Amino acid sequence: MKILILGGYGTFGSRLVRLLANESQLTLLIAGRSIKHAEDLCNKLHGYAATTCALHFDRDNSDIEKQLRFIQPDLLVDASGPFQSYIKDPYRVIKACLTTSINYLDFADGSTFVQGVTQFDAQAKENNIYVLSGASTCPLLTATVVRHLAKGLTRIHSIKSGIAPSPYAGVGVNVIRAIASYSGQRVALIRRSQQTFSYALTETMRYTICPPGHLPLFNRRFSLVDVPDLKILPDLWPNIDSIWIGAGTVPETLHRALNGLAWLVRWRLIPSLTPFAPLFHWVTNVVRWGEHRGGMFVAIEGNDRDGQKQERSWHLLAEGDAGPFIPSMGIEAIVRRVLDGKKPASGARAATMDLELDDYEKIFQNHAIYTGQCESRKTNDFSESQPLYQQLLGQAWNHLPPSLQTLHSKNIVKVVGVAQIERGTSIISRCITMLVGFPKSGKNVPVQVVFQRETNGELWTRTFADKSFSSWHTKGSGHSDRLLMERFGPFTFGLALVVTAGKLHFIVRSWTLFGIRLPVFLAPHGDFYEFDHDGRPCFHVEIKHILIGLIVRYHGWLVPTV
Repeated sequence: MKILILGGYGTFGSRLVRLLANESQLTLLIAGRSIKHAEDLCNKLHGYAATTCALHFDRDNSDIEKQLRFIQPDLLVDASGPFQSYIKDPYRVIKACLTTSINYLDFADGSTFVQGVTQFDAQAKENNIYVLSGASTCPLLTATVVRHLAKGLTRIHSIKSGIAPSPYAGVGVNVIRAIASYSGQRVALIRRSQQTFSYALTETMRYTICPPGHLPLFNRRFSLVDVPDLKILPDLWPNIDSIWIGAGTVPETLHRALNGLAWLVRWRLIPSLTPFAPLFHWVTNVVRWGEHRGGMFVAIEGNDRDGQKQERSWHLLAEGDAGPFIPSMGIEAIVRRVLDGKKPASGARAATMDLELDDYEKIFQNHAIYTGQCESRKTNDFSESQPLYQQLLGQAWNHLPPSLQTLHSKNIVKVVGVAQIERGTSIISRCITMLVGFPKSGKNVPVQVVFQRETNGELWTRTFADKSFSSWHTKGSGHSDRLLMERFGPFTFGLALVVTAGKLHFIVRSWTLFGIRLPVFLAPHGDFYEFDHDGRPCFHVEIKHILIGLIVRYHGWLVPTV
């Protein structure tokens, strides 16, 4: 199968090439205006299974049909863009593909461009080819996830989605140009069941991306973006009440600065941010800090067959360099389906119905990408009737050993056991242990934990020999959403519940003093987890500080009392 990739050495095109380079059935024609850049990428892929070839190809040339007839690809992928700037004859590549009967895919994220592709549907069917636009994260992955979440629901009321790239993702200049072109400009969307408009990057919301049982991203600020989903998804769900799609870029300081500039455009103090795109591109690729992790969420509200309102959300977490490849994975999945004899139906349309979530999941498994789903019912006490830890863990609760599930169930009010305890030796650590009430060093120290479980949280009272201390556990909200909040006196810690290999890890993600948020890097840290041994719940707690060293370390086992 011969694939011509326009912009094949660019941000999205090169990643698609790398994703497909291990497929021996493919010939990848890396094309663009710079033959040197195309050749450089081909040289880097020497030794891979796919055949690669560099081509000079200018999509703006008048003889584009002649070029296609000479090359004769089975599929053309337009990875150039930005599609928002295709003003004069924006569909010239598609028209050339129709004339030469060549299948077509693109990464388009321009709402008008993607929606307008349907005008070529009859001609594409007549030529028995497929023309799929927007075969990227938006709208393909978003629509695929919504269809998955909507199973069993009789109606969807709202859709919210957001992409949270890593600060080290390496955003291409064309992506920056696209964002700059619509920042502060009017964006058509559905709200309260009515077609209305807002202004891009002037509306914001906060959200925490957290596949159940995984370390969540820090709570992010998302801003409204102009993507095809806002126009395409209402065609799939005509009775939708509202749709909102956002981007959650970090560092948040730069994000807020962009919000401010978008307001200047909205107030017509400046006409557009497009002239600043090169500067924005430089800043985003130089001024960056934080975790090298990204993610995505899709959340819907709807009614099930019993008429009960449900909230369902799908979360994706991408570690390291895996995230930037996700926009290219939709086309990768389509190509692999074609190789398996599953060619998309003929016609021209937005690529919203051509993949299932399983197609993506198969590809995610080959990368450091993790997904999960959360669900809650809003009109009854379904989630509130569950134990606190089960509410926070969601699907990951089922991966806990039975002894840990029992420990955190509502039926257990007291457990007893034995612990080994080691205190820090510095003066400051001793003062802290005395202030909090941590136990003294000792071996085979008797332990008792009493749980006072209430509707809004749990009070844990731990007694080591004759020394007791208590903490209050609740569900986090706002900046601490999806975290377990544990309060010791004036200090409150936001803990992520992470399940790996049957262990339940507690990882500090936030902390406050008298409600004032403090820098996370200054928070106490250590190795804190629960596990099962011979059917008994066991614990290992190590609390350290970057400036103090060890504060306390204790481990042992527990058994419920009758």
